[in-house]
Parts: sequence; C-alpha cells; structure tokens
Amino acid sequence: MTALRGGLMVCGTTSDAGKSRVVTGLCRALARRGVRVAPFKAQNMALNSYVTRRGHEIGRAQGVQALAAGVEPDVDMNPILLKPSSDRTSQVVVLGEPVGHLDAVAYHAAKPGLRATVLAALDRLRAAYDVVLLEGAGSPAEINLLDGDLVNLWLARAAGVPALVVGDIERGGVFASLYGTVALLPDDLRRSVKAFVINKFRGDPALLGPGLADLEARTGIPTVGVLPWVDGLHLDAEDSLALRQPWGADAGGAVLDVAVVRFPRISNFTDVDALAFEPAVGVRWVTHPHGLGDPDLVVLPGTKATVADLEWLRARGFDAALAGLAPSTTVLGICGGYQMLGRSIDDGVESGAGAVAGLGWLPADTRFEPAKVTRPRRGRALDRPVAGYQIHHGRTTSETPWVTLDDEWGTQTEGATSAGGDGARFGTSLHGLFEADGFRTAFLDAVAARRGKAFRASGLSFAAAREAQFDRLADLLEAHLDWTAVESLISSAKPVVETV
Repeated sequence: MTALRGGLMVCGTTSDAGKSRVVTGLCRALARRGVRVAPFKAQNMALNSYVTRRGHEIGRAQGVQALAAGVEPDVDMNPILLKPSSDRTSQVVVLGEPVGHLDAVAYHAAKPGLRATVLAALDRLRAAYDVVLLEGAGSPAEINLLDGDLVNLWLARAAGVPALVVGDIERGGVFASLYGTVALLPDDLRRSVKAFVINKFRGDPALLGPGLADLEARTGIPTVGVLPWVDGLHLDAEDSLALRQPWGADAGGAVLDVAVVRFPRISNFTDVDALAFEPAVGVRWVTHPHGLGDPDLVVLPGTKATVADLEWLRARGFDAALAGLAPSTTVLGICGGYQMLGRSIDDGVESGAGAVAGLGWLPADTRFEPAKVTRPRRGRALDRPVAGYQIHHGRTTSETPWVTLDDEWGTQTEGATSAGGDGARFGTSLHGLFEADGFRTAFLDAVAARRGKAFRASGLSFAAAREAQFDRLADLLEAHLDWTAVESLISSAKPVVETV
C-alpha cells in the first residue's frame, strides 16, 4: 500500500478541455497503486446525472470517476448540481436533493452561502480517503464570477490544495490560453496554480519543447505532461457540449439502424451508449424529421423539460414523421420520452403548463409532482435482469407495464407497451437498462425480428468494456505525465484538519 496522501485540483482553460478525463484517469491510475482515492466537484452543471445507492442525485461524471477509482459514488463527491431547465434558469440540487429553480443572477447571489456546504463535503471526503481529486468547472479565470467562486481556485486556496490547469491544443492557441488564464488571476489565486498539462496533441511532442520552456519562463509554472489525441477512448459525457456520436457509433457494417431524437434539453443521453457498443448497431442523432429515414429503432431519450421538448417535437413535425414510420419500426421512449408517448401529461411543476396532450401512442398518463424520485433500481424486463436508475418528477401510470422492479425500494411494475399488442412501442422510466447485457441482446433481437433482419449480438460485457476504458485512460496518463511531479503536487496539499 502506498503512503501517498493529499489532494490535487484539475482546472481547464475552457469547458471540455479534458478536466473530467484527467481526473478519471488519475482516479484509476492511483487506485491501481493502492491509493484510496475519491473524486470531487463542488458544483457541476450537467443534465446527465448519476443516482447513488442512497438515492442522491450527483453529476454523472463524478459517479463514473468513483467507479474508475473503485469506490462507491457518494453525494459528497458533488454537493451542488445545477440542471439547466432553460437558457437562464436551473434546478439547484444540494447534497442530492432539489431545493428550487434559480436564474443565473439569483444563483450567483446565493453561491457565497453555499461555501460552507462545499467545504464540509470536501472535508468529509478528505478524512475518509487518502487522496481527493478536485475537478474545476469551465475556466478558473472567469473574472466576472470570481467573487462567488465555489468550484475553482477559491476552493483550492481555501482547502490548501495545489492546482494544475489543462489546455486543449486541438482548438489551437493553447499557449495563449494557458498564459492568459494565469495572467488574469489575482495574485492570491494565481499562487495555487502549480502545473500545466496540454491535452489532445497530434504530432511529435518534441516540437512543443521551445514553447513549453518559454511558457514556464513567463509564468514560473512547469508543464508536467503532454497527452496525445486518442481515437476511440470513450467515457460517459458530462453534458451536451461533449455530446458526440455515442460509443463506437460507426454505421459501417451495422445491421441495425438506431435513430435517437436529440431534444434541445436532452438529458441522460448516455442511455444509448450501450446500444452503440454493439458492433452490429449503428446509432445516430436526429434533429429534423427528414433525418429519420427508415430506421429499425427510434429512441426518444430523457429530457429536463418534457413539455417544452414535446412542443419542439411537434413544431418540427416529428410527430407526423414518427407516425408515418413503417409498422415494423420499434419506438422506445425513456423517462421524458416515455412521458411524451403517453396519452396525457399534467404538469404544474416543471413547466407549469397544466394539462397537455401526449402523442397518445402508449396507454399511459403522467402527472408531475413536486417531490423528485431519484432511486437506483433493479428488476426484470423481457425475462432478463435489468438494473438502472429513476430520476423524474413525473409519475406515469400505465395499463400495460412490461418492467418489474423488485429491490430495497419496493416491488412495482412500470413502463408501457403499445395497446395493439404488436410490441413495437415501448416506454420506461428506467435509465441505464441497456447496460444489462442479456436484456440488451433480447431487446435488439426483437427489434431485428420485426424488421426481418438477422442480428447477432457481440456477446461482450458492457461493464467490462467500461473498465477497459478506465484502464486505457490510466495507461495514457501514466505514459505521458511526469508521475514524480504529480505525486509531489498531491502530497504538497495542506493536511485536512480532523475534528472530534
């Protein structure tokens, strides 16, 4: 066992610079060295969530980072989660529980009052783990927001934790981005930045040598690694900014064509990753009805704003286009998509719209309630075991359930299938069910049979493939970071003060 103890913050020059990947890779690499390590992100803005074993909602990135570290995801790993409900407002989730909707101005005013919550959660983690890896958000040099910072260098300074800044060279201007980040910082925050990492580099790192030396001469901050661009490295996306084609989604040679409607407020879209994981399945995002084509399966995914995205779907003509699909095409709605497929939606909570007609394709009705359901669930569907999570305000009742849930949260049937009995339309509130290998195979076999196609599942384990991705990312960091420098940074963190 290692004696390494301490902490490290990973910031980025921009969103999607690679902070989450670096933290995930560090979690796995340190865990492989026998370090008990935990991730931490004080404030996350994301529509992809993870539900902990105790029913708390946190950002999906922190849940996945915990899995990479080999530890149980916990609400302290992401004490504040913001779930955008419009361009200007977000649902605010504190310690796993929603506390209301605030616009940007109101939330900025409220942030100083949340600092104690953030610090207490971090202290609990640091007392329980050898190393805590803190992830920043956006850029630490958002000078218009520094007075209310919860998640970047204010936190590093308050916790006595050193920070490194990741720059994305793929976008160009990485030296200006790194230099500009520290140049904009006030002196007290600048002192927390101890290292740079350059990410997504294509080419010979030797070409960067003069620039790295000049950058260090100008800032006094060394670059401790240059991470190369890697194709095919997949981790759960944190939000729609990082939404690209799903896992391995390459239509070449695919037997089954899956079209996923990309709602404006799409959430928990990682549900389709396990479909794209199958080599014989091609998954593509669709934003216009003309893009539907003649798919074998259409997925209406989750959304943070069911009524608003249902209006968008109708305004674009998706309702008519979906109704005009071949009878052999399977349609699946998950959570918000399931609610849309039902007969009615009564929403006085999320949108305040009241009674709204659904698409009427499933014998199901939804009523929104103030209390949010956030639960990990287990059960059976298509006579196969499934596991996933529920996260919704809408309670949907159905006359034709097809999923049986039976776990510590109780026993119930849920979901709906088409009333006509042809089984071509399905709805469920259970996220993540396709990660169950047996169920995924059975569902896709049935999709293919309706289309008269010969489909053969890969027989591979999605969970094992995810673990392999964690190891691949850790291998990458181990090969391209100065590990002596990284461990020195971690151990330089101020020890946490334990209280009795």
